[in-house]
Amino acid sequence: MGLIKTIGRKPSVQWALSHLASGYLRLVRRTNRFTLEPADAYARLDAFGPFIAAMWHGQHIMISFMSRPQDRVATIISRSPDGNINTMALTRMGVRVMRASGARGRAVKDARAKGGAEGLRAMVKALKGGETVAFSADVPKVSRVCDAGIILLARFSGAPIVPVAVVTSRHIRFNSWDRACLGLPFGRGAMVFGEATFVPREVTPEEVDALRQRVQDELNRVHDRAYTLVGRPDRVSGVSAPASQGSPA
Repeated sequence: MGLIKTIGRKPSVQWALSHLASGYLRLVRRTNRFTLEPADAYARLDAFGPFIAAMWHGQHIMISFMSRPQDRVATIISRSPDGNINTMALTRMGVRVMRASGARGRAVKDARAKGGAEGLRAMVKALKGGETVAFSADVPKVSRVCDAGIILLARFSGAPIVPVAVVTSRHIRFNSWDRACLGLPFGRGAMVFGEATFVPREVTPEEVDALRQRVQDELNRVHDRAYTLVGRPDRVSGVSAPASQGSPA
């Protein structure tokens, strides 16, 4: 383990970094002029009750912006030391964090899959307890390909899947596998909610794949729409600076 990573895993350092991260995200949220689409999105979501907020992994940094002060939102982060900073920062942003592995496609075939089953149970419990769950829909390490795990979560919880995109006109795009995007202050923002997908309790493998494709298509649509609203292209496949630097877009 390198020196920087060793220092970065010290509890005091992680606490300080999480404090800075949450403060920065609040600055981004306050200084961007956000457009909400559809305009009655929150009224529609309130009618659903708790729902699964599906997002692409690269947009997870700003997902807390979608919630209002009265909303109860939870998400899941792995127990790895690298997830500690995200956990503390999101907690300060009002998001409850569950530490476990998320439900993934393998759990569709084997609900006892190690780690995935634990995370699935935690998320189902959160939804049934009245919390909305923010969930990264990507196949692990494969950007913007929807995994079947989110369909499993909707199936067992009875909650609808609602794709959401939160973007800003001024941002930094990183060269990580998920092409993570961090908003910058003093620009325009968009929060776009997609059409809900309901998953019946009994589904065939073919139906699971069709539902997975529907969620994937809707996630891509809301992201395209969000970037259109802020007047910037979604340059996921574009050329960017080296991974250690990231690139402003």
